Amino acid sequence: MKSPRTVQSFALAACVLALLAGCADMGKIKPQAVALKPAELNPGKAIAAASADAATAWPEQQWWEALHDQQLNQLVAAALADNPTLRATQARVRQAESLAGVARAGTLPQLGAAASADRELYSAHSTVPAPLAGNYAWKNTAALSGSYDLDLWGRNRDALAAALDEAHMASAEAQMARLTLESAIVRSYIQLSLEYTLQDSVAQNLAQRQRILEITRKRQAAGLASEIEVASIETTLPAGRREHEQIGESIALLRNQLAALIGKGPGDGDAIARPMLALDAGHGEAVPASLPAELVGHRPDIAAQRWRMEAATARIAGAKADFYPNINLAAFVGFQSLGFTHFLDSNSAMRGVTPAISLPIFEGGRLRSQLGNQSALYDGAVEQYNASVVQAMADVANAVVRIASVRQQDQLARRALASARRQQELAERAYRAGMTDALNVINAQLTLLNEEQQMAQVASKQLDNYTLLMTALGGGIKLELP
Repeated sequence: MKSPRTVQSFALAACVLALLAGCADMGKIKPQAVALKPAELNPGKAIAAASADAATAWPEQQWWEALHDQQLNQLVAAALADNPTLRATQARVRQAESLAGVARAGTLPQLGAAASADRELYSAHSTVPAPLAGNYAWKNTAALSGSYDLDLWGRNRDALAAALDEAHMASAEAQMARLTLESAIVRSYIQLSLEYTLQDSVAQNLAQRQRILEITRKRQAAGLASEIEVASIETTLPAGRREHEQIGESIALLRNQLAALIGKGPGDGDAIARPMLALDAGHGEAVPASLPAELVGHRPDIAAQRWRMEAATARIAGAKADFYPNINLAAFVGFQSLGFTHFLDSNSAMRGVTPAISLPIFEGGRLRSQLGNQSALYDGAVEQYNASVVQAMADVANAVVRIASVRQQDQLARRALASARRQQELAERAYRAGMTDALNVINAQLTLLNEEQQMAQVASKQLDNYTLLMTALGGGIKLELP
């Protein structure tokens, strides 16, 4: 056991070495990037107009339920439970939390125990005296040992803070993966609904053309129509059947895609029925008045970059702590003896304290490089955060612009569809009255088919834009930030 004088001498030496810490110069290394403040960004006219209603709330956690389709709700629930990619992100969260536990252990005292019993033949011509010289003997040791890093400059605490920030970052990334998965399922489901509508329109148009073909053949048999008229109608049928088949292919592929997204095989996709989507008028067309100030807390990708920035800040603090002295206290207590007879006697006891201090006086170049590296990593994290904020604002603005545009497109598409239906009705009347040929009717039907498809696509865009806006707003996810 070291005497009080020895301990005092050690303390004095520690103070002297602390004064010498200035030999490891940090230079003028510091971060250069500055984080954007979302509230100070100009949201633009589109967002300003869409946020005029102060009562507009952020999306609900299950925002897709506003589409009123129970099958869609079931698909999303299945995906959140079974999607392999989502499970992989959750595994990364557990990994980050475990690494934070390792970092936390570095801030706590360490205690260990060890015991050994060695039987050894001692050399007769070495330093070991008789009666051990030239004979076998047991050497037995049992001891408890402990150590504690005083962490005077917070190196271990900074490492723990960085590890906790990285665990939060992994959690935010997992939430982003969840939101991406939810959005992919909803958008694929909306596309599936559109394909069914297009398929119905093509099938109905084919049936009308087939009916006209039969009428024209009867008229040809009665001498009222020519063979050219019959052939002209027949040539339009293969293209319609080809389009119908292509839509059927798209439906099958979308079913397979949805099955993969929910973590199932293609057979589960075969069981997906026709979507029955409906979105209440005006729902999901406005944004919260608190945008963009609160967007950081609702977008998982921004939150992840924010946590990355916080972790980088802690790493810089840890790199700075490396410039200062490190003091570690270690102690041990136990028993040691040759042979077992007196192993546990008081005279076999051993104990000691071994404080240690280290100071990198002449390692300033290496430490400055490490500090420069951490500062550069911080700058990179800040710029990634800034890019995420800018992109998030652009995503919201784009969704709002699309919603406003599709609202106008819907009105124009309705007018065009009404005109096409009127034209088709007039063409059929004229054909039945013998005032025009079948080709005019076919052309009118093709025009109507095109307008029906345009109307279906506009309706699908309205649903898709709702999905894009909910995703841009963070999908109802609320994250706690530092």
